[in-house]
Amino acid sequence: MFRTALRNVLAHKARLLMTVLAVMLGVAFVSGTLVFADTLSNAFRNQSAKSYDDVAVAVTSHADPDNPKEEPGLSARTLDKISAVDGVDAAYGRVDGFAGVADPDGKLIGVGWSNKGANFSPGKDGKDPAYTFTDGSGPVKDDQIALDKESAAKGEYQVGDRVRVATNGPVKEYTLSGVFTTEDGAVNAGGSLVLFDTAVAQKQYLKPGYFASATVTAAPGADDARILDAVGPLLPDTADAKTGQALADEQAEQIEQGMSSLKQVLLGFAGIALFVGVFLISNTFTMLVAQRTKEIALMRAVGASRKQITRSVLAEAAVVGLVASVIGFVLGIGLAVGLRSGMAAFDMKIPGGPLIVSATPVLAAIGVGVLITMFAAWLPGRRAAKIPPVAAMSSVHAVATTKSLVVRNSIGAAVTALGSAAIVLGASSGGDDGRMYIAAGAFFALIGVIILIPLLSRPVIALVRPLLVGPFGVAGKLAGQNAVRNPRRTGATASALAIGLTLVTGLSVLGITVGTAIDKMTTDNIKADYMVSMANGGDLDQSALTALQKAKGVSAVSPQQSVYFELGGDDFVSASAVTPGDIEQVLKVDVVSGSVDSLAKGQIAVAEKTAKSRGWKPGDSLPVTYGDEKKGKLTVGAVFKDSEFLSPVLVDTEVVKPHETQPYIQQIFVKVDGGQSASNEQVLIDALGDNPAITVMDRQDIRNEFGGAINTMLNIMYGLLAMALIIAVLGVVNTLAMSVFERQQEIGMLRAIGLDRRRVKRMVRLEAVVISVFGAVVGIGLGSFLGWAIGETIADQIPGYALVLPWDRIGIFLVLAGLVGVLAALWPARNAARLNMLNAIKAE
Repeated sequence: MFRTALRNVLAHKARLLMTVLAVMLGVAFVSGTLVFADTLSNAFRNQSAKSYDDVAVAVTSHADPDNPKEEPGLSARTLDKISAVDGVDAAYGRVDGFAGVADPDGKLIGVGWSNKGANFSPGKDGKDPAYTFTDGSGPVKDDQIALDKESAAKGEYQVGDRVRVATNGPVKEYTLSGVFTTEDGAVNAGGSLVLFDTAVAQKQYLKPGYFASATVTAAPGADDARILDAVGPLLPDTADAKTGQALADEQAEQIEQGMSSLKQVLLGFAGIALFVGVFLISNTFTMLVAQRTKEIALMRAVGASRKQITRSVLAEAAVVGLVASVIGFVLGIGLAVGLRSGMAAFDMKIPGGPLIVSATPVLAAIGVGVLITMFAAWLPGRRAAKIPPVAAMSSVHAVATTKSLVVRNSIGAAVTALGSAAIVLGASSGGDDGRMYIAAGAFFALIGVIILIPLLSRPVIALVRPLLVGPFGVAGKLAGQNAVRNPRRTGATASALAIGLTLVTGLSVLGITVGTAIDKMTTDNIKADYMVSMANGGDLDQSALTALQKAKGVSAVSPQQSVYFELGGDDFVSASAVTPGDIEQVLKVDVVSGSVDSLAKGQIAVAEKTAKSRGWKPGDSLPVTYGDEKKGKLTVGAVFKDSEFLSPVLVDTEVVKPHETQPYIQQIFVKVDGGQSASNEQVLIDALGDNPAITVMDRQDIRNEFGGAINTMLNIMYGLLAMALIIAVLGVVNTLAMSVFERQQEIGMLRAIGLDRRRVKRMVRLEAVVISVFGAVVGIGLGSFLGWAIGETIADQIPGYALVLPWDRIGIFLVLAGLVGVLAALWPARNAARLNMLNAIKAE
């Protein structure tokens, strides 16, 4: 039986090609993900270990720099004590923060969040072991800096050049003293690293004479554990110490966890691709078995048992799965290499290291490929074994009985109803529990629809059949009849597309709805022409606010300055310090009671929900304890409707100014005379000193800032689902090709009675379009239902949330489905048109 199975594989190489491709693509996705994740994990682990190679002990301070009761970090005196410990070679104090470097055009080098500044901490030999200089030397003067090699190359800077550097204050110019290489994570993430003289870095990022952390190197032969035991008692209560090896192990574990999350996401999409592939494989083997009905009957007649017939089909599937898995695994390695190169192309620098191919991806690739193929082929094999030999040999193919159809449709209806009920329950429950119900319901609903899809094919395709007959005549009529001739085959083919488009449509409905709500929320609440913020998401310096207030043509400016104080004898509340008189010009403040003008009198405005929960109303005098622990009283002057852009409490910046050592300004909203224009934007940029680290966003940029992440996520999801859709397209091609082969006699007869080649091609193409669009309609309907349900679970968290059906995208999906049908039919239609009439009529 195995030899028979092998012979069948070799005899139907062309017909099994699409199955091999489907399994190959799915396996490539799985193996590529595993190899890519292992390679990245190994590279980052090695980098982490390398960065701690020379570190015996690492000390970290957790002190609050704003707390006057404790030291802000590790003092120079503490470092001197550590340096004097027996076995310590040197102790290097570290302090860091944000620093952005401008290129010659004034643009920021790097990606904002990974732009970093640190101190150059030379030892007795004048070198810092964390950095290897390839040109020049480290900064030792106030006006000197050093740059990492990548950033220096991007900015085309040479030693001795003047470089503009921005922190959270005004831009300053420094002389480039040296260029270095490093294992620092900021640089490896595509950012930049600026080294300052220690005194300059301390002044910018912490406090003169203090460090945020320290690395300790050991003398030759010294024991790290003993050094750790000796260093511990020397540290303040706000600091702790660990060996370099312990920190390297911790980072390796964190890297592994991060890679595990990425791996799970990618494997989830690989699973979707393989799930879609199941329908293609099952359809292929169903058709192959149907074509070999007489052969199977003859084998039964000469003594083969049902189990042997089933095992023969499964053996055939195993051979196909094994071949596809081996090819897919090789392709997966190429995919892993491509992903790594692709990340580098987007300035996401990956540490160097070998490609890691462990036993896990090898076994997973082969195991998944073979098992999926055999699983998909099991049902066709079981059906083949149940065909009565006499009926098969007399060419009476086993047609599904009425009983089997009733059972199938009843099961499908029950499963679909169960899934739909769970989805509705989840939508009404909301929250995480609701989404769990929806996930379970989506699975059952999808399975139920797949079971029912042959039943659905007849009425749905019947609706479009008149559209085919009118413009396309006989070819259209025949295409409509062919599409419903074998509902199970049509259903299996359409199911693959339906699954892919269910996911794509669901994501689109949810993404567009959330994006529209966020966009509306942004446009409804922001009146400002511009929003100013730091590129790294950090806080702006007070000088930026002062500069904007003095800029020409500016009519209103208000910061969003974060303030935390204890109000009303309760816990600390989140508040924003704003500019009275300007805040209502740049942001919508919908007053419920009182007057927002009271802010100018030193009173506060409170959000409606906060006011109700705490029983506050205009006129109430509330005790307040500021961040510096000074006490006072604040009067509620207004209550306003809650807004995503306003904190629960608003207060005048002048009220909190005496109690804030360093204001934390997240954004500054600006309104200018004449509204948005290139000239007005340039005025603001010039007022800010052409600072590369400060971003000036117009209203469209603001909308993109808050809603752009949704579109980015959708595009990533579309890309990951592309593999499943490609497999679905292969399924359509495969079904049509094998269907044409089965209908050779019929096509020969049609050609003999006058149907020319052009209309034969049209007939096959229209059949493909009908099946593809049918699958798309089912997928779009189910996907829209799921998108609505998931949206209901988050509606309470997004003000103004309302379901939006993206009709433009739905239209595109339907058009693309039709195009898929046309493209998928090119090869089968060409083969059908080129059939020799006489040979086709004689074919059995």
